[in-house]
Amino acid sequence: MFRPSLTQDGVMLVSINDENRSRLELLLDEVMPGRKLGTITWRTRQGSNDTKQGFLSVDHEHILVYGNPDFAFKGFAKSYEMYSNIDNDPRGDWRISDLTVGFTYKERPNRFYPLFDPKSKIHYPPNPDRVWAYSSRERLKPGQVLREKPLEEFIELGQILFPSTDQRVETWHTMDALLDAIDRGDVPKSGKTPLLRRDLPDLEYWVGRKVGFGRPQFKRYKADLRNQNQPLSSWTVPTFEEDEYEAENAFISGTNQEGARVVAEIFGDRAFNYAKPLSLIKNLLQQATRPDDIVLDFFAGSGTTGHAVLALNSEDKGQRRFILCSSTEATSKEPAKNLCRDVCAERLRRVMTGYGKQTGLGGGFAYLQLDLLDAADIAFDATTAHAAQLLALRYSQAALAQTAEAILPIAFDGELAVLLLSRTDEDTLQRVANWPARRLAVYSRRPESVADYLAQQGKPANSYSLLDALMRGQTTQRIA
Repeated sequence: MFRPSLTQDGVMLVSINDENRSRLELLLDEVMPGRKLGTITWRTRQGSNDTKQGFLSVDHEHILVYGNPDFAFKGFAKSYEMYSNIDNDPRGDWRISDLTVGFTYKERPNRFYPLFDPKSKIHYPPNPDRVWAYSSRERLKPGQVLREKPLEEFIELGQILFPSTDQRVETWHTMDALLDAIDRGDVPKSGKTPLLRRDLPDLEYWVGRKVGFGRPQFKRYKADLRNQNQPLSSWTVPTFEEDEYEAENAFISGTNQEGARVVAEIFGDRAFNYAKPLSLIKNLLQQATRPDDIVLDFFAGSGTTGHAVLALNSEDKGQRRFILCSSTEATSKEPAKNLCRDVCAERLRRVMTGYGKQTGLGGGFAYLQLDLLDAADIAFDATTAHAAQLLALRYSQAALAQTAEAILPIAFDGELAVLLLSRTDEDTLQRVANWPARRLAVYSRRPESVADYLAQQGKPANSYSLLDALMRGQTTQRIA
């Protein structure tokens, strides 16, 4: 049901606990093949004393992210604190960056080669576990062409920062001397990783050459950044650990305790026990939506999503709209319970008008109740009120107020008027025939009688039954 609702740049975010994640993920992979973007993890609580699960406190949930091809999170603006220009480089601010990438020499053999400093005549061994970030033009095979700058060009541009002259430099004059150094672990290292080993290829290259123990680095210019933002992290930082992290690409989120507190502040009691934290939903929407987007929540619960949309619109002057779906959650023990009416909708009313010391965020919404009608009984059980709301939502994306008028104008585009008739007496039909529109689409319980009357009056019109209204009202095809 949700997939047709997504725009080309739409995304679906589903919060699910650890126990049910695997089953839901398999289902979503089947419904939206190839659309999984990842998972965001958030802390539901600070911890517990629950000892029922092998003394393991499960304190997190997952947000499964499935997006259409054009979707992307906004990310966070990059910090430029690490950039400076201490050498007055005419190319502007720069910072030191790693010159390697996370591939082994077996995975990227064309990037596993000695790096030579033409000024100092010192050679630097590559890391077998993290090869150089760029290929060498000297390693090209006949007919091969590089799609990016070779490492030699970066050396010529001065973008490779070689170690200072006070680094350790060794020369092994024989293979035996080199192998002895390898066995003793007295070779250049990257962290704890030895860069020369017996099992590596071309060991003879390092015999008789000056070998540096330092590590070359890359001079990365701010002007060369292709993206001014950094991607959103899949890890959210809980508010109680905010001071312990320096995660510039992650947002801060409260736990379920925040969700319960906000509901209690609105209603004066815990009207709903499992409300999502407002900060979590608001931050997700801030990352995933534009100011004029529509947000659909199929499992609205206490209405946190609607609250978050209103709060976000208030902050950035956006015009986001929401559609929330909820149920009564009535049971045999609580037959009068109506979560949607008494919690979800009421919360939104109070958030819009204000509660306690909180100023109202403004806005409005329509509260609609869905009635389940058996297909075989639609012709008998359907009312004009059913038809009115479906047609109004279809044509104007807005609900209609209840009215006892015989003629209910649904929509008018300057040429075609859509009308719904609750009565088909002579007076009503005459008013329809005189309706100020070139063409009419008229819905009623007696479509044949209406069609005959309007034809006699010479009024161009299409006449439809209430069944047509109910069935067509749930489609997006325009009625001509």
